[in-house]
Amino acid sequence: MTELSGLRAVVTGGGSGIGLATARLLCDRGAEVAVLDLEPAVAGKPLRGFRADVGDDPSVRYAVEAAAGELGGIDILVNNAGIGAAGTVEDNDDAQWHRVLDVNVLGMVRVTRAALPHLRRSQHAAIVNTCSVAATAGLPQRALYSASKGAVLSLTLAMAADHIREGIRVNCVNPGTADTPWVARLLDAADDPEAERAALQARQPMGRLVTAEEVAAAIAYLAGPAAASVTGTALAVDGGMAGLRLRPAPAS
Repeated sequence: MTELSGLRAVVTGGGSGIGLATARLLCDRGAEVAVLDLEPAVAGKPLRGFRADVGDDPSVRYAVEAAAGELGGIDILVNNAGIGAAGTVEDNDDAQWHRVLDVNVLGMVRVTRAALPHLRRSQHAAIVNTCSVAATAGLPQRALYSASKGAVLSLTLAMAADHIREGIRVNCVNPGTADTPWVARLLDAADDPEAERAALQARQPMGRLVTAEEVAAAIAYLAGPAAASVTGTALAVDGGMAGLRLRPAPAS
């Protein structure tokens, strides 16, 4: 598939998980792809890696300019970099709140701000933010993470309104619990990893975790020309978690 041929994409957090799956899929579909990450070399060729810390504005500006220079411009920005947090409002101190909001929300602001001059020159400008089902469903032990992703959802809508007349589309994806390295680390830290995995699978109506590749496919759609009339939209990739209310399964 080459529907993205001629387009230049930047993916933050592209060294692992959803970001890496997205970068690879965009590349497979014909785009030239730059990965911004703390460890960009992990992505490997033909992806182009640039080290960036989305929590540091000079780092972001330098990496975005370097990526745009090597690619010859930017048509697609995927704001995927983020960090997690567990706990209720009592469990995370102020420093943790500042850190997660700085990376998950202000990180998107920094990267977008740096990329906008390049996106404005594109004939096919699209931004896709990685949000979460945590923005729309109350999840236990995720107060800080949910707050950050709720902000991402609102930010996405505001950006879509601000930039629609510049020809820049802005959307987000809302993954459910995905089988990513971050979730793997959460499972490893649980008292009973197998029981915790089973619980996470059971709360998604499809009965399994979402794959990084499934989320990447949604991002690629929103970033591509097939979604030319789609902006200000949150696309759920959550196995039905946010929208379905099923009855208990019949006893066998």
